[in-house]
Amino acid sequence: MFTRTASARYQGMGKDGRGWVSTQSGVLADQAYGFGTRFGEEPGTNPEELVAAAHAACFTMALAFALAKEGFNEGTLETTARVKLEKEGDGFRVSRSDLTLEGNVPGIDAERFAALAEGAKANCPISKLLNAEMNLDQKLSS
Repeated sequence: MFTRTASARYQGMGKDGRGWVSTQSGVLADQAYGFGTRFGEEPGTNPEELVAAAHAACFTMALAFALAKEGFNEGTLETTARVKLEKEGDGFRVSRSDLTLEGNVPGIDAERFAALAEGAKANCPISKLLNAEMNLDQKLSS
């Protein structure tokens, strides 16, 4: 249906190398990444941060569409995703993505909100892509 692209370039190898990542839309254009942005505090991005952004955005949009389908057309949703990178053998793996959701949706009860949020967590395309444990903590305010 759709193909979206991104590219990465890396110069040098290992810890001394430097990389740049760009997206088709141009939102990221030669954004720096490397060892220091991934495992340290250097300015720039890293793959896990980008996965977290994608998961938070995908989940939140899926929930917004599920709510609209149920007739809820007002409110706000705010999601934070925390993606965990863990050592595994000689390498690393993304082991989990924890979503924290705060919602304000007039007229919905907490039980229905939770059910729709769980459905969005299970069915957003990025959730389906990740082979990691996922958790959802959600809070509905009125």
